[in-house]
This record gives sequence, structure tokens and C-alpha cells, in this order.
Amino acid sequence: MTRRHRIGAVLAAFFIVALLLPDGPSRADLFNAETFILDNGMQVVVIPDHRAPVVTHMVWYKVGSADEEPRRSGLAHFVEHLMFKGTSNVPDGQFSYIVARNGGTGNAITSYDYTAYFQNVARDRLELVMELEADRMTNLVLSEDDVETERQVILEERRSRVDNNVGAVMSEQIRAAQYFVHPYGWPVIGWQHEIEALTRQDVFEFYRTHYAPNNAVLVVAGDVTAEELRPLAEQYYGAIPPSDVPERLRPQEPPQLAARRVVADDPRMPHPAVSIRYLAPSYNTASQEAFALDVLAEILSGSTTSRLYRDLVVEQGIAVSAGAAYAGDRLDLGQFDFWITPADGVSHEDAEAALRAQIEQLLADGVTDEEVERVKQRIKARLIYARDSVSNIAFWYGTQLTAGMTVEEIAAWPDGIDSVTVDQVNAAARSVLIDDSSVTGILLPSEPDQES
Repeated sequence: MTRRHRIGAVLAAFFIVALLLPDGPSRADLFNAETFILDNGMQVVVIPDHRAPVVTHMVWYKVGSADEEPRRSGLAHFVEHLMFKGTSNVPDGQFSYIVARNGGTGNAITSYDYTAYFQNVARDRLELVMELEADRMTNLVLSEDDVETERQVILEERRSRVDNNVGAVMSEQIRAAQYFVHPYGWPVIGWQHEIEALTRQDVFEFYRTHYAPNNAVLVVAGDVTAEELRPLAEQYYGAIPPSDVPERLRPQEPPQLAARRVVADDPRMPHPAVSIRYLAPSYNTASQEAFALDVLAEILSGSTTSRLYRDLVVEQGIAVSAGAAYAGDRLDLGQFDFWITPADGVSHEDAEAALRAQIEQLLADGVTDEEVERVKQRIKARLIYARDSVSNIAFWYGTQLTAGMTVEEIAAWPDGIDSVTVDQVNAAARSVLIDDSSVTGILLPSEPDQES
């Protein structure tokens, strides 16, 4: 089973909200979400949906690759893999087998700010997966052979997903150029030479330091209520004592004072690709500006009638794809990206010039009231469609809570979008889209080496 499951593209399509108050269960009009805190500090979020007798069960740890120490990149991901080894109660390899034998599926994901473990099971198997997940929160057993075997699995994963993927290699290089000191510049999977140097002691120190109930959020969505879940959560997770989890202190990125550029060519690349990336505030660091940037990204790239696709693909015919995206669900800095893939016969220089012309026009003329109001309605409409997937809802809650948002801020998200004005969108664009704060990536096809 593949244990990494990338969901960023899925989550970007959903803007989820629920009304949650810390002092007791409170209901949201849309998702009827409820929350409570166990005595050991573990937060529990329940999102009832009784249309089918199934549940998504997730445990989110507030630790990711950006919480690693220098020279130990990939450690959070390494621990994620090793969590599927045995405990004193469940033999090696049995966790996934037990879930599958009971008709469920499971997986895990590591990102910059979190590590999450999840199962999708029938309602009557919920207690089983809670017992299994609570067990490996404290009882992981690892041999030197376990560590070495999984190291080889991870190195092969890196070779197949990064080293053999020209786009992934380029993205890794651009990110490294974008961050001078912040660990967001390290690959989540880790650098190969640092993966090779990680030890069993490194793994256990990281596990013992960060895997604790008071550093975790339990999210359960589906055919269950908070009243039904609370005694189970208290029985399995509430019995685990809290520990002294260190504060999440990370080096802060210095101001970028000059534009950076990464250019590479590769014979595996079928066509040129151009991207321009800017550092941006996140919801955790500047929420009002983040709302405006979400609206801006939707104006630029939310549909086939949005600015970039309409102008560059449909009208000018200079590109086969073009778009923009805002990643604001980070504990620290967010990111605002543009990209373009030139049409046949169009040079990468002309494509880049056309993309930059769009950015310059945006900064000079701004967006319109009509555009802002139209995309705000589109975003709010997605809230309704989001109810069709309890798994995506659970993912969204976990992502936001581990990125520093509070339940009150999640509850206020639609109001924040509603309050965005055209002036705020234009101000956010001019604040973030500064050329000296950009990293441009150019990926070109090249001829394969010819042997003489």
C-alpha cells in the first residue's frame, strides 16, 4: 500500500467551514460539526453525516517536515512510514491488514506542518480503528532491521516520485531557491544523503517528542455524533498521558531583496514550462490579506472563464495551460504561484513575457467589483458541494487546525470571504506580487546525449 497520499489539489477545490466553540459542543448550520477537548489536551472534532453507515477517522499530529532539525530532513516522513510497523500489541505489518480485513482502507500523509493517519471504515468498525491508532501513538516497537528496510523503501519512493520526475526535481530546486533559512525549503521526503544518515535513535527521539495526545487532533466525519464518540475517545485516547511537547520555533525567512531564477533542461521534458512564485502571508500570519489572496486566485484561475485561461489560452492562443494558485494553509509563510505552458511554436521567452504582462496589467488596473462579487458567490457555492465527501471535509479541518487556525477562525471563514472588498484584493496583489520577491522557474526540453 502506498502510504503517502497527496491531497493538496483536492483540498484546494474545497473551502470548508463549521461552527466550533472550545467550551462545549456547538453546531454549524452547514456541517453540524462539534468539538471537545479531552482531559489530556487532545482536541476532538466530530462532523456528523448520516447518509451512509461509514466514517472517516483521522489523527493529525502538529508536526511536519518544517519541525525537523537541520541535517535531518525527511525524519517526519520516515516516522510516518515506520508507524506502520508493529507495536507490543499488534505485530509488524498487521495494522493495515486488520483494517483491510474489516473492509476498510487507510493511509497517511506527511506535509510541512502536519503528519496525519486516517482510515475509512464502516460505522461498526470505528472503535476498532480508534483502538489501533491509539495503540501506536505510544507503543511503537522498532528494530534496526525495521529502520533499514523502511529506509530503502523511502529511498526508492524518492527515486520514483522525485528523481525520475523532472517536474518534481524542478519544484524541489525552486523551493530551495525560495527559502534561504526556513525549513519550508527542505523537501518533505528529505534529501537523499540525509535520509541515508537517519538512525533508529533519531526516529525514536522524534516519535517520543512529538507523538502525544496533547499534540494531536482527532477528526471523525460520517455516521457518528459527538455524544456517541466522546466515551470512545475518552476510553482509547483519553487514557494516554500528555507529554512536554516543545514549542514550534522555526527560523524566520529574511526579506527577499532580489529576484531569483532557476533554469534547467532535461530530455524527459516534452515541452517548456514557466512558473513564477511569490512568498505570501498565510491565514495564520495575516488572515484578512489571506482572504483577499484567495479571492484573487479565484479571479485569475478559478475556472475556464477566469482571466489567465481566457486571455492566454482562449483569446491569444499563446498557451495550452495557464493559471495561478494561493497556498494559505501554512503555519508560517504562504505562497502565490503563476504558471504557463506555451502552445506549440511559442517560445518560453514569449510565454513568460505574456504571463508577466498579465501580472503587470493586474497591478496597474486591478480587479473589478464585478469580478470580486462573482467569485465570492462561486466560492460560497462550493461549500454546498463540499458536503458530498466526508473525507475531504475531515482533511480540510485537520489541515487548518494544524496550520494554526482556531475553531473560531474556521467558523468565521465565510464571513471573511464575504467581507473582502475590491480595494483589499488590489492591495493584496500589490503587496505580494513584487518582482524582487519572486522566484522564476524555467524548465526546458533538451536533446538526449548522443554517444559518439
